Amino acid sequence: MATQSSFVLDIWYFAGFKPEIKPGKMQRVIIAGHPVNLGRRRDGSLFALRDICPHRAAPLSAGKIIDGEVQCPYHGWKFATEDGQCTEIPSMCADQKDPSAGIKVRTYPVQEQGNLVWVYIAADKKFTGTPEIDPPQFEAARFKPRLIRKLKLNCHVDHAVVGLMDPAHGPFVHQQWWWRSQKSIHKKAKAFEPRSRGFAMAPHSPSSNSLAYKILGGKPVTEIMFQLPNVRTEEIKVGKRTLLSFTAVTPLDENSTEITQAFFTDHGLIKFLSPVMGGFVEAFLHQDGDMVDLQQSGLKYDPKLMLIEDADTQAKWYYALKKEWAASRKDERAFKNPVKARVLKWRS
Repeated sequence: MATQSSFVLDIWYFAGFKPEIKPGKMQRVIIAGHPVNLGRRRDGSLFALRDICPHRAAPLSAGKIIDGEVQCPYHGWKFATEDGQCTEIPSMCADQKDPSAGIKVRTYPVQEQGNLVWVYIAADKKFTGTPEIDPPQFEAARFKPRLIRKLKLNCHVDHAVVGLMDPAHGPFVHQQWWWRSQKSIHKKAKAFEPRSRGFAMAPHSPSSNSLAYKILGGKPVTEIMFQLPNVRTEEIKVGKRTLLSFTAVTPLDENSTEITQAFFTDHGLIKFLSPVMGGFVEAFLHQDGDMVDLQQSGLKYDPKLMLIEDADTQAKWYYALKKEWAASRKDERAFKNPVKARVLKWRS
């Protein structure tokens, strides 16, 4: 049985893209051990219910939305989408005591920011209020999401996140003629600074040893940011145009994680090259997935792992952010970002 002890809670998780959730439809998403029925009412508003019928555990997402309520596919029980209240048990006879008033399904706060959908996962399963924090906001998310790719990784979310932010594996895991290779390795020095619930590599000109950046033309400036719970963005500006690379690393359970990659842009060249770029994105993700699978052959022996300076400093920050977030929630106090501004150096 998966536990949720090692997941970041009381925070907004990426749950999907706005165009994916059609009016009158529902879909099942797993977030940090929570099965969530994410749906859209006919009026366009979203709802999120625990995707387990309290009667016989059938997934509510496999049912229907009828008159604004969710009907379970197994026995037709209905639940209000606003508060999860059971409103009807079809098998009840008129002369029987109806228990529906005392039956509820857990609800989750849900918000749309541009074309991104966020669900709030509270530590308290009885939480029904308004979260004190807002979901992450990205101006470029108003553009249509492109090149959406998803990959399930067979590892705990911590290993997936640390792998994502690792700057030293690129020339070895992602050797491509159009990206970089071991021959192109050189020293780098990047300035980092704390941001909201994470940190950012301050705006800079991207690496000159990457053809992928060169095709954008002009003089691109990029800012790379990471924030809890496990969202990495790279915003590249070329003149008045913007390209946002969005990556969400979502824990499913203790041993599996889903990584979602998408791009938002008003850059015409990217729109034109989308069919070709899709193959490059998939290659990147599957290379990471293959390395994660290879890594499991060592992790199953529970070895003590190493984090070195400066290449693994971002990983150290990640663990420090998680620890401080949990402590601030427990102590009911404001979050204090443990990241300090500094320049990190490594070769890649």
